[in-house]
Amino acid sequence: MKNETNILLIYTGGTIGMMKDYETATLKPFDFRKLEKNIPELAQLDCHIDSISFKKPIDSSNMNIGHWVEIATIIEDHFESHDGFVVLHGSDTMSYTASALSFMLENLTKPVIFTGSQLPIGDLRTDAKENLITSIQIAALKKSGRPVIQEVGLYFEYKLYRANRTTKINSEHFEAFASLNYPALAESGVHLKVHEANLYPKSDHKKLCVHKDLDNNVAILKFFPGLNESVLKSVLAIPGLKALVLETYGAGNAPTDEWLLLELEKAIAKGLFIINVTQCSGGSVIMGQYETSQRLEKMQVINGKDITSEAAITKLMYLLGNGISPKLMKTIFETSLRGEMS
Repeated sequence: MKNETNILLIYTGGTIGMMKDYETATLKPFDFRKLEKNIPELAQLDCHIDSISFKKPIDSSNMNIGHWVEIATIIEDHFESHDGFVVLHGSDTMSYTASALSFMLENLTKPVIFTGSQLPIGDLRTDAKENLITSIQIAALKKSGRPVIQEVGLYFEYKLYRANRTTKINSEHFEAFASLNYPALAESGVHLKVHEANLYPKSDHKKLCVHKDLDNNVAILKFFPGLNESVLKSVLAIPGLKALVLETYGAGNAPTDEWLLLELEKAIAKGLFIINVTQCSGGSVIMGQYETSQRLEKMQVINGKDITSEAAITKLMYLLGNGISPKLMKTIFETSLRGEMS
């Protein structure tokens, strides 16, 4: 008799966990203890499904680093007893949470798949059932007795992406997420096709290490025409600020106003880490390509390359929380740790 594959569902909140009461036309929380009763299709999956729900499920707009630690701890506590994990999460901040978990779960050898939905699980036209069923199916995939996926992924509308490469691009369409700088890991059509060449390299010989110390003394500033000196100075003077993600134009370009460049130089000299990330949905920062980024390169602004803002800010929280030496921060940030940058 073969060993059964055990999958753990972790419900944090979000639209996917709501049922529509057709008598009152209101939404009410879904009881995950009655999962198979409400979704009989799950019985066709060749795996055993357990579920854990946050004591108080939350809207993902209220997600914070304490909740990230809670998710990571649940995975850590059940890592030996389960073969894969599916995290049900509101879509609004899913890319932030999933990116954070990719850094927090070092040496991951089992799948952690984030999913959610645009419509409640009980809605007639819902996308929740397909997203949930396929996410479980992906989490249960094995080859030669080992999990096929050994990283944090995000599954939505027929595609599995590397989680720390994703961003939410649409609040109304079922195709809510995109990964513009890295191809899909798997696609669901008539057949479930895994693109093995795109998967993160396996690390079978290392033990899972869960990092729970995160430092949120970080901020994001998006450049825009008309950004004035007082606004920039106010951001740079935030008490306790340790790192700033600058969302620059195009390939990492910034205004060449002398006051702006001097303020950034002074902030860096005082020990603030500044990361250059493009505000474009796709593409990469190429420091020094244009005159408008040459000064940033000279002042040792950290090159975010093709990282998303979601991955950049969570990577900073992870690195700062782990007490990375200031001398090594630039080198380590510019190095891909979990496949988050090219």
